[in-house]
Amino acid sequence: MIKTYRASAGIMLAPAVTVIGVFILLPMLLTIWLSFQDWSTQTPFSNASFIGFDNFREIFGPTSVGRDFKRALLNTAIYTALSVMLILPLSVVFGLMVHQRDVAGGTALRTVLFSTYMVPMIAVTLVWSKLYSPSEGPLNQVLGLAGIGPQLWLSSPRSALISIVVLNVWQQIGYFAVLAVAGLTQIPGSLYEAATLDGANRREQFRFITLPLLSRTLLFSAVIAIINAVQVFEPVALITQGGPVGSTNVLTYHIRRVGIERAQGGLGSAMAVMLMLALIVIVCALFAFANRKDDE
Repeated sequence: MIKTYRASAGIMLAPAVTVIGVFILLPMLLTIWLSFQDWSTQTPFSNASFIGFDNFREIFGPTSVGRDFKRALLNTAIYTALSVMLILPLSVVFGLMVHQRDVAGGTALRTVLFSTYMVPMIAVTLVWSKLYSPSEGPLNQVLGLAGIGPQLWLSSPRSALISIVVLNVWQQIGYFAVLAVAGLTQIPGSLYEAATLDGANRREQFRFITLPLLSRTLLFSAVIAIINAVQVFEPVALITQGGPVGSTNVLTYHIRRVGIERAQGGLGSAMAVMLMLALIVIVCALFAFANRKDDE
């Protein structure tokens, strides 16, 4: 009976395991192997030659390759940090607005919020590129009514990356608000009733009940937000192409530029491996920090 059950489970899992192995694990292993090779994307894999850690030494070295990689890594870190710092508190705020039963229009607000996530990033990018237009963009027109001059949203190194962060937050906030609502629904209402009887106000209830019991949801949201942020590509590729002056040259776009446009497949693979390792370290650190807090 147990053998039959295991065989049936294996048959049902086989298609999913095969898809994961072919489209996820195999490309990952191939990328790791290529990171130790001198290989051009314009040649077959058989032309790759083993060079050890030379690709990694070069991307962290003092040459232009190393400087560009470290700049792209820094841009990615700034973009990710800003995105997470905006998404998490906004998701809680909107989640509370949707979850409150005494607020009118909660269902409509939930629909509007989640609909932004359903719009493809390419369409969002094209629309926001028009909103950011220096001469005819609605944002500058509104600022003009307030007596503020036009802003170079995407043409200034100081504001280009932040402008893309705002675009990303607008597109994804609905999804994370829904996650926050899911976490809020798991908090027993009896806790708030008991806190009210004890004289706790709304702020104290939020601080001592909502936030602690929402911590696991926020941890999951933070991990997903980080993974999404480090994979940003469409806004950079369609609007800024890494400019101005490399201020929006994030790692995903830089890896494409090195690996495909410059045909340096080995270097591009090494950069991809470093991005993957950095992501693994950050996610593991988040879980370790959360587990430490739970133990305390």
